Amino acid sequence: MKKIDIKGVVVPNSDKDVYDWFGVDAICPNDVHDGLAGSTEDVEVAINSPGGHVYEGSEIYTALKEYQGRVTVKIVGQAASAASLIAMAGDEVLISPTAQMMIHNVHSSVYGDHQTLTKMSAMTKNMSETMAKVYQGKSGLDLDKIVAMMDEEAFLTPQQCVDLGLADAIMFQEDVPHLFVASAGGVLSQETIQKVRGMQNKTEPSKLISNVTIPAEQIKEMVDVAITAFKNDIVIDGKTLQQRLDEEEKELNEPKNIGFKRFLF
Repeated sequence: MKKIDIKGVVVPNSDKDVYDWFGVDAICPNDVHDGLAGSTEDVEVAINSPGGHVYEGSEIYTALKEYQGRVTVKIVGQAASAASLIAMAGDEVLISPTAQMMIHNVHSSVYGDHQTLTKMSAMTKNMSETMAKVYQGKSGLDLDKIVAMMDEEAFLTPQQCVDLGLADAIMFQEDVPHLFVASAGGVLSQETIQKVRGMQNKTEPSKLISNVTIPAEQIKEMVDVAITAFKNDIVIDGKTLQQRLDEEEKELNEPKNIGFKRFLF
């Protein structure tokens, strides 16, 4: 049986190399197309992903639905957001007793005038409704119920997934490390992608050989970019990791209350 892993963030084909460069788990449509190419044998798809880009998730879902062989989906960690959409492509959907599914409305980061924001609001609403119909196709649930669950950002246990019809059965626990995250995020910002591309162009890793020496200053710059990017991209309960670190540092530096009021002059 052919096996395909949907692990890490769902990203565009053009961005996958950046995630690979950092050693960060990610999946793009081309990974799935390559895995399915020239085959009609049964395929097992293991999912542990926080989701990511909607259109790329849609392309992966479509590729699996069009596949001529039988597709068995196993949710072994989390199937959140776009990854839950991919899970719906399975002829059979199994979920580990320690796994979780999350469904919610489509998000977007956009700026502009009121007309731009209004158009984006309509677009994300339409995309959310499209995803809701995919969940309905698998579960047979009333569309209004699914939309309400997405509005609330529903985190579903394995039993809830089966009861709702979003999964067919609970499987035996896979021996797969289960990493919990506070957010179904993890997508690198486009600014970070461009910064890393700049670093790639400087180092040209595809041309590096074992006896090439990278200056210490350049290594430090690369590490600083990576650390800063992840601190600003990882979101925990609505705040970036950098914001939380700044708050903790501020609390440590604040004078302790010893019974006297502080005055400002």
